[in-house]
Amino acid sequence: MKKVIAFAGSNSQNSINKQLVTYASSLLENTEVNLLDLNNFELPVFGVDLEAEIKGQPDNAHKFLNLIRESDGILLSLAEHNGAYTAVFKNLFDWMSRIEGKTFFGKSMLLMATSPGGRGGQSVLEIAKNRFPYHDANIIETFSLPSFGDNFKDGKIVNSELNEKLSKAVNQFENQL
Repeated sequence: MKKVIAFAGSNSQNSINKQLVTYASSLLENTEVNLLDLNNFELPVFGVDLEAEIKGQPDNAHKFLNLIRESDGILLSLAEHNGAYTAVFKNLFDWMSRIEGKTFFGKSMLLMATSPGGRGGQSVLEIAKNRFPYHDANIIETFSLPSFGDNFKDGKIVNSELNEKLSKAVNQFENQL
């Protein structure tokens, strides 16, 4: 059975991106999903002086990177703050990249984002689509869910057209595992 890690690039307890990635992971069949919460991987703010002081990288950066390494694929829904990654995701990414520059190990990835607004996190998706391949991400599909409050209710996408689009993206991702 294939193993997938799923997480939101957010530390919000009520993250709409965590809701989206949870729903997307429920669409996978014959796949073991490990739903991760960035709150369980607390890290100090990255800095080269701190890295030198602690003589390396914190254990939680190693733990998260090992979860990526041991998986067959990644479902990631990025929250967008000021048009870019959240501070918590960027910090994790920075720490992990100091351990292994090819952070994603060629793993298949379904990259998603949602937001309350009509663009559905497209700014952060574009940043990630351009950046992640340099870190050995194999981005199979992307999905943007606009207007989260209107299109997502009771744990699922209620807009049939958008739900079909996500289902196809999950299917493509699963076929590449």
